[in-house]
Amino acid sequence: MGRRPQEKRRGMKNVKNKKTLWMILTGLIIGAISVVLVANGNPKNMGFCIACFIRDIAGGVGMHQAGIVQYIRPEIIGLVLGALIMSVAGKEFKAQGGSSPVTRFVLGFFVMVGALMFLGCPLRMVLRIAGGDLNAVVGLVGFVVGILAGIFCLNQGFSLRRTYEQSPLEGGMISAINVALLVLVVAAPPVIYFSTEGPGSMRAPLLLALAAGLVVGALAQKTRLCMVGGIRDAVLFKDFYLLWGFIAIIVAALIGNLITGNFTLGFAGQPVAHTDGLWNALGMVLVGFASVLLGGCPLRQLILAGSGNSDSAITVLGLFVGAAFCHNFKLAASAEGPTPNGKIAVIVGLVVVAVIAFVNIQKQKKNS
Repeated sequence: MGRRPQEKRRGMKNVKNKKTLWMILTGLIIGAISVVLVANGNPKNMGFCIACFIRDIAGGVGMHQAGIVQYIRPEIIGLVLGALIMSVAGKEFKAQGGSSPVTRFVLGFFVMVGALMFLGCPLRMVLRIAGGDLNAVVGLVGFVVGILAGIFCLNQGFSLRRTYEQSPLEGGMISAINVALLVLVVAAPPVIYFSTEGPGSMRAPLLLALAAGLVVGALAQKTRLCMVGGIRDAVLFKDFYLLWGFIAIIVAALIGNLITGNFTLGFAGQPVAHTDGLWNALGMVLVGFASVLLGGCPLRQLILAGSGNSDSAITVLGLFVGAAFCHNFKLAASAEGPTPNGKIAVIVGLVVVAVIAFVNIQKQKKNS
C-alpha cells in the first residue's frame, strides 16, 4: 500500500518526460524543415514566418498592392489543415467561440503591426537568431518585456469572456477558407497576384511548402507548441515544457544554417531585417503583450483555428487585415528601417492594448 503514491509519482514523471521528449523532437523537426524550405527557395531566415506569410497571402488576394510581398503561401494553408487533420484524428477538434471576438480582432490587428515593425513573428524571431541575426536578439528582449507586461495583467485578473460550444460548420470555416486559397493558388493563377521580385518571389516549390506546413501544423497541434506560452509558463508556473520547443527550433536551425552556409553573425546586412534596435524591440513588445492577452502567439492562433476555435479564427482575420493595413498605409518597416507611420502605429498599439487590459481588469474586479 505504501508504494502506491510513489509509483503514481513515478508514472506521472514518466508521462511528463515523454511529453518533453516529443516537444524537443517537434522543435528539432520544425527547425530542420525551416532550413530545408530556405534551401529550396524561401527567403533566408524565413523558413517559416506567420506574420510575413499572412502578409504575402493578403497581397496575393489583392488586399494590398505592395508588389514585392504578394503570394498565397502554401505553408500557412498547410499549418491550418495539418492542425485540422491532427485534431480530428486525435478527437480533439472542438468547435467553440464567442469570447470577445471584436477585442480579439483588434488585438490580432496590433500583433501584426508590431510584427511588421520587427519584420517577423516570434517563430521567425528564433529562426533569425539561429541565422546569426543579432537584431533578433534585441527583438527577443522586447518580446520578453511584452510577455512580462501581459503576465502582470493576467495576475491582476485579466480574462476574456468564456467560450461557447458552436456548430462544426463554424469551427471548420477557417479550414474551408484555406482549402479555397489552395484551389486559387493551384488552379487560378491569372486571378491572383504573384511577386516577381523581392521576398514574395522567393518561394519553395508548392508541394514541398504545403507538405512542410501540414507536418508542422500537425506537430504543433499535438504538442501545443507556442512561442509566447513557453516564456509565459516558465515565469508563471516554472513549467519549461513549451520552452523546450523554442530552444530546440533554434538548435536545429542553427546547425542547419552552419551546414548550408546561411549563418552570418552580426547586425548589418541581415536578410529582410533592419538595424533600428529601439523599434525592433518595441515592435516585439507589442507582439508579446497582445499575444499573452490573446492566449497564444500567431502560430498558436493558426493551430487553434484549424482545431475548431472560431475565436482564434477571428484573431487570424485580424492579422490579415492588420497586414493589409500596414502595407496600404506604409506602417510596415523594410530593410531601410521603420517608417514614421509605423512608429506612430506601434505606440498607438501599445496604448490600445494597455487600455484593453486596464478596462478588462477593472470590470473583472467590479464583478468579483
